[in-house]
Amino acid sequence: MIFAVLIPLIIACFIPLLSKLKEKIHTGIFVLFVPLSIFLYFVQFLGRDFNPIRHTYNWIPSLGINFDFYLDGLSLLFALLISGIGALVVLYSIFYLSKQERLGSFYVYLLMFMTAMLGVVLSDNIFVLYTFWELTSISSFLLIGYWHFKERSRYGALKSMLITIFGGLSMFGGFILLWVVTGTTSIQEMINQVDVILDSSYLPLILGFILLGAFTKSAQFPFHIWLPDAMEAPTPVSAYLHSATMVKAGLFLIARFSPIFSGSEWFFIVVSLVGITTLCWGSYMAVRQTDLKAILAFSTISQLGMIMAMLGFGTTAAVFAAIFHILNHATFKGSLFMVAGIIDHETGTRDIRKLGGLITFLPITATLALFGTFSMAGVPLPFLNGFYSKELFFDATLHLDSTTFIAQAIPYLAVFGSIFTFVYSMYFFFGVFTGPKQLDKLPKKPHEAPIGMLLSPIVLVAGVILIGLFPNIVNAPFLLHAAQAVNPDVEFHKVAFWHGFNTPLKMSLIVIAIGIILFVTRKKWSKVYTILPGKLSLNKVYDQIVEKLDVISGAITRSYMTGSLKNYMSIILATTLIVSFVFMFITNGFTLEYDYLADVTILEVSVVIIMIIAAVATIFTNHNIAAILVLGVVGYGVAILFVVYRAPDIALTQFVIETVTVALFLLCFYHLPKLRKSTDSAGTKMTNLFISVGFGALMTMVAISAHSSNWFESISDYFVETSYKLGGGHNIVNVILVDMRGLDTLFEIAVLGIAALAIIGLIKLKKDKGAQ
Repeated sequence: MIFAVLIPLIIACFIPLLSKLKEKIHTGIFVLFVPLSIFLYFVQFLGRDFNPIRHTYNWIPSLGINFDFYLDGLSLLFALLISGIGALVVLYSIFYLSKQERLGSFYVYLLMFMTAMLGVVLSDNIFVLYTFWELTSISSFLLIGYWHFKERSRYGALKSMLITIFGGLSMFGGFILLWVVTGTTSIQEMINQVDVILDSSYLPLILGFILLGAFTKSAQFPFHIWLPDAMEAPTPVSAYLHSATMVKAGLFLIARFSPIFSGSEWFFIVVSLVGITTLCWGSYMAVRQTDLKAILAFSTISQLGMIMAMLGFGTTAAVFAAIFHILNHATFKGSLFMVAGIIDHETGTRDIRKLGGLITFLPITATLALFGTFSMAGVPLPFLNGFYSKELFFDATLHLDSTTFIAQAIPYLAVFGSIFTFVYSMYFFFGVFTGPKQLDKLPKKPHEAPIGMLLSPIVLVAGVILIGLFPNIVNAPFLLHAAQAVNPDVEFHKVAFWHGFNTPLKMSLIVIAIGIILFVTRKKWSKVYTILPGKLSLNKVYDQIVEKLDVISGAITRSYMTGSLKNYMSIILATTLIVSFVFMFITNGFTLEYDYLADVTILEVSVVIIMIIAAVATIFTNHNIAAILVLGVVGYGVAILFVVYRAPDIALTQFVIETVTVALFLLCFYHLPKLRKSTDSAGTKMTNLFISVGFGALMTMVAISAHSSNWFESISDYFVETSYKLGGGHNIVNVILVDMRGLDTLFEIAVLGIAALAIIGLIKLKKDKGAQ
């Protein structure tokens, strides 16, 4: 299974080489086989009543962090969507992106994202899941900003990354608290400790942090603002990331952790309210848009809110409806994004105000759009899969605990949001393909797209129709297993088009009736947008926050980046002193014990007194050479102590280093200005005194505490016993440096060598300039 996850990343390493052949063969043709092979691998698990499959690969076992891949019905659903839609998107991109584009970069980013998403949905280890989660944010940043020469692309990419990574870090905090509470990093083992988690005092923080990560990734209100700006990405990216995969990562997270949190009342309240609010706001704002991809972006927001609300309900009917709509949404929304790309590609614009009457020029595209938009609108036709899951959604809202005000209001809000869903769906189709032609406003003369560009949306629309005609084909062998992974109580119930003239159907008819009226009279009531949202804008709030952060961070940076080396050292040492001292004091890190200490003789005392006098003397010395020589006394004193304590090899090293250091100091100080009397203020001198004395005292206490502490078993016996056996030497220190820590020593030598080469280069550069 790890091969299925990592193969896109492995192939991505060869894309730069393959892209050199793009003049002869499009790079996407090589890439197409990657998601297609992954899709075929996961298809073999369909139709099985299989027990979940787990594969473990060691990574950091000491911390319980391993590549634990877990395949159940839920992860299988998402793996098939990621690979299946991925294959169709790559096929679409072959005809959408010209060979003059930076195809190598595009497909590297796309395959990186594919690996990240597969890792998210298949990981059972929370920290591995988080690693892949943040990789989705980074790779989507690269994909959204693919056309980096456009300012709006850079803006959208940065916006999406800031918001989603903010949520990811929050989610990481929740994962750490879960680890603390349960003592495990496995999600499945956490599910077995539901009572422990629900009884924990950390539950509000855990729930809040994890929900924040899910809401930001799945563009839930008020974090939805990144998704419309992400539409600056190429259409294949929008069709893949923003309809079928990345934006559903948050839904996957909620679904995966539902068995843990569904027992909390706050889970129902928060997730349901955020979801239903997002549904209403996203559908309401979609009607306001004039860019085709912006309409689809807000429609995606509303559809994600609808699924999020159903997961929040937590009932068996709602969970099944949510899983069903995840599949349906991927089919009709993916096809509509591709349709929008075709319109842009063939007309040169996505502005719906310049479009109209295109059904005569793009008849196949119009047919695909008809099925996609009507399915999205939930029109009651037996060959539209969107109608089934929308009916199940309405039915789920009617079976909530009606004793609470929230449960009573949700059905009305569901109808409100669905009305605007119908309006923007009709607005998209009829605004583009019917009405008067405006050929004079189009940058290009419209014509039907090539068959290669039509293949992918045709496949997706075929999925819309087949699932609509035969909904139970994907029910028992596929959706039921996925729903049971979220709520084990979900049972099989046959999906049918006609259930009688029941309440959900009445709600659908109300939606259609009011939706038709609002669509026909859209220009008359659209002025309502000047009132709500009016001048209010969450985008402005985001822009102001980012701007203020830039100003504040700039001011803070300028306050300490003064160009003074002395100030930098003071800040570093003071920070180290304060943080280390406070942390060690809080954790009782200072331990003073006087056992197992050697006797102190007059010789050691004499050497230390000389060293102290020499160290203090450097402060009052105003002559360069005198200061260096007096400071050298301190170093030689340390070497003498090594001799006294019978460490001749270390003493010899100290003598050599001290001699070389003194010589280098003398050489350097010869070219520096002479020392002069300090002109610092009394406050600066007191600060220097505090830092120097405090830091010295801290290091002394750390050294004594390290000697006095016995937290771990001493490793010295191991070196004594094995140095000769493993290293073949009686000098333990040398064996450690050369054999047991050979790589450390090698890289230390390499660093010194690189530094020496750099110095030689600088000297040579100076000589060359002097010669000129």
